[in-house]
Amino acid sequence: MDETSVQRGATATAEGLRSNSGGWRSAFFIIGVEVAERFAYFGISSNLISYLTGPLRQSTVTAAENVNVWGGTATLLPLLGAVVADSFLGRYRTIIIASLIYILGLCLLTLTATLPSFKISPCENSGKPASCSPPRLQVLCFFFSLYLVAVGQAGHKPCVQAFGADQFDGEEPEESKAKSSFFNWWYFGTYVGIFVTLLIIVYVQDNLSWGLGFGIPCVVMVFALGIFLLGTQTYRFSVKKNEKSPLRRIYRVFVAAARNWRASSPTMANEDGHGNLHLENSKQFKFLNKALLIPNGSNENYRECSVEEVEEAKAALRLIPIWATSLVYAIVFAQSGTFFTKQGATMDRSILTFKIPAATLQAVISLTIILFIPVYDRVLVPAARLYTSKPSGISMLQRIGTGMLLSALSMTIAALVEKQRLKTAKEHGLIDHHSAEVPMSVWWLLPQYVLFGVSDAFSMVGLQEFFYDQVPNDLRSVGLSLYLSIFGVGNLLSGLIISVIDRATSGNGGDSWFANDINRAHLDYFYSVLAGFNAVGLCGFICFAKYYVYYKRSVI
Repeated sequence: MDETSVQRGATATAEGLRSNSGGWRSAFFIIGVEVAERFAYFGISSNLISYLTGPLRQSTVTAAENVNVWGGTATLLPLLGAVVADSFLGRYRTIIIASLIYILGLCLLTLTATLPSFKISPCENSGKPASCSPPRLQVLCFFFSLYLVAVGQAGHKPCVQAFGADQFDGEEPEESKAKSSFFNWWYFGTYVGIFVTLLIIVYVQDNLSWGLGFGIPCVVMVFALGIFLLGTQTYRFSVKKNEKSPLRRIYRVFVAAARNWRASSPTMANEDGHGNLHLENSKQFKFLNKALLIPNGSNENYRECSVEEVEEAKAALRLIPIWATSLVYAIVFAQSGTFFTKQGATMDRSILTFKIPAATLQAVISLTIILFIPVYDRVLVPAARLYTSKPSGISMLQRIGTGMLLSALSMTIAALVEKQRLKTAKEHGLIDHHSAEVPMSVWWLLPQYVLFGVSDAFSMVGLQEFFYDQVPNDLRSVGLSLYLSIFGVGNLLSGLIISVIDRATSGNGGDSWFANDINRAHLDYFYSVLAGFNAVGLCGFICFAKYYVYYKRSVI
């Protein structure tokens, strides 16, 4: 069943439902799938290092490397999945196929943690040390299953959100408002899934059973796929006006412009149906206008590239500086699950008679987003509309920039808190007692976690909406995969920066900024460096955003 046949089979009643609800009825089915996917993904990633160092008996260093490689792969693969969806399969079919692959990977993960042949290790039966390796078959099956999940996410992640936003007509004023609101509630829903995972699945995996901990996300994904299929008759499918591959169209523009680079740029550009051409939105990247020149010996009405195709290429080119300057934000984003947790593990985490796990503090970010998104969508956006008259209240780039500013502030506060923690440890003689608890409440970390959450609500949602909206219609899945790649590359850059700083600061027998004894380390210096990077990145972002020309879908 392809998208065209599904579209033709949609009933008039479904059309009426979409018209009355502004696409929300369809979007709710799709948001449900994404909540389930985030629940499943974080059910694996949030506690993966514990499984690798536990049942699979890997060292901490090896496990951390494996987690980073898998996470980077899972975040960058959506670029490939988006190309397949936008150029060949379509979003609807890609979501179904990717979900099936995702479910298969989760099923195999559950089996590797459940079957007796995998659970009973030769180490335990031979009297060898507990540090010896588990069965090779178990390791191979586990990693095959793990990367199968990454492949499933490659098709699932960029398509589901783009397909959800497709349910709203951006040309209609009311639906344009609803589309902007959709991205807010989309992010709200995903973090509800993440928050539940951090509270429930991690506990199940650590205290009950790894098989159950992997099996629950699998069941949730099966249920979500069924819900998604039930909503088929209500979905709005985008119609491709150009059968050529969108990436091929953009490629042809650059080739044609390069071929004509010595020629003068055309003084006309846009066809109006009568052979007349008008330049519009073409002041930037004028060199691409040369793709509009008529090839020698060709009919005067023949052009290798249309104006619409040239504008598509320009829109894609405009994204590059925004993408590049957003990488600094992604580098900072990578710290919340690593060094923030390391800080918390050394502090007083007592609540009455209960000591909270340091990793659970990550739930503060999710909770902040869950609480802030409704306030932003229902209070801040309507208030901003009164002054800006924009459906979204503030522009997408303004929203991203606000989040980057809050991110820099968060790192500044983190540096100050860490400086105070080191001072407290020194005052109590705990410099060489890294396992001892520093008499300083873990709630000192609360401001940086909360600011991280608010920053995400601005920048993450803004980046999602921006990379969806500012690409040609046929490339919206690719646009969202570009958004995801920011965080994939950001994670890799974060690791590179840490490695460089570690080598630079550990010479001459001194302690590295990331010494194993965190009381001898200097995370405060590292956070200050990141705050500085963020400030520089924000300045670059503002410069590019100031001159950014928003993409217009219809060039007249």
